[in-house]
Amino acid sequence: METVDVLSVGRISVDLYSMEPNIGFDGQQNFHKSVGGSPTNVAVAAAQLGLRVALATKVGDDAFGEYVKGRLTGWGVDTDFVGTVKGAQTPLAFAALTPPESPTVMFYRGQAAPDTTITTADVPAQVVRHAKVLWISQASLAQGSTADTCLEWMSLRSRDDHTILDLDYRPSLWASVEDARSMAERAIALATVVVGNREECAIAVGTDEPDDAADVLLAAGVRLAIIKLGADGVLLATATERVNIPAIPIDVVCGLGAGDAFGGSLCYGLLHEWDLHRIGRFASAAGALVSTRLTCADAMPTVDELDALMGEPA
Repeated sequence: METVDVLSVGRISVDLYSMEPNIGFDGQQNFHKSVGGSPTNVAVAAAQLGLRVALATKVGDDAFGEYVKGRLTGWGVDTDFVGTVKGAQTPLAFAALTPPESPTVMFYRGQAAPDTTITTADVPAQVVRHAKVLWISQASLAQGSTADTCLEWMSLRSRDDHTILDLDYRPSLWASVEDARSMAERAIALATVVVGNREECAIAVGTDEPDDAADVLLAAGVRLAIIKLGADGVLLATATERVNIPAIPIDVVCGLGAGDAFGGSLCYGLLHEWDLHRIGRFASAAGALVSTRLTCADAMPTVDELDALMGEPA
């Protein structure tokens, strides 16, 4: 297999989005089906920008599993490392727009979701080692063999590589906050780039103050710390530079996919060796644009769409 630009690892699901804003699961709703799971969305986002992307995950041997693999192929994501677990069910996630900015999500993942059973044998070591970007979600470190596999794959990488840890925190996947923080510390030590929002930073490094969180991450050896601040924009910090990018004003339809669109665009900017300001603007535009759309994977923008939003020449 040729060297991939991005290898993303972890959660996958069929997502069902309520189409009625501000109506909870206790009300009558209509749902739109799509593909989800944060690392999967990041893979789609990067592929939509023209990067060569592979996804390492597993689905059940059911119609939902076939659905997500078919959709991934259509978006240009390489599914060579999307395995199928016999007798297992592909996870489901339901999203209610309560409120649209921060939807309520209910996960149906069973006792051992297929994506928690990834082993080091599922992807050749040379693919992991030579991927230009390895994207690891902290949620992938929560359960099963996938957790140890992610740490092993991160350890294969040179410090000159882009090994990105997304602090993606899902409380229902962890036994305790302490377990989540302990695992985050192990993964941060292996990462060159860490990205998370204020709540996720509080869990991972003990503070939600953006500059303090960046200081902790940089002291741990991370080259680039990115703290997402929601409506207040985003902070990008290295040992020598800090940049604050303001948020783009938008009318939010669904806030779920914004962080994943940001992640795919972050990969694009890093691989094009852009400066922090340009990376921040581009990734923030991606998050903003996806927030104006209902779904996550289906909503990921192209480079032309982002250039248009930022007022850049085509």
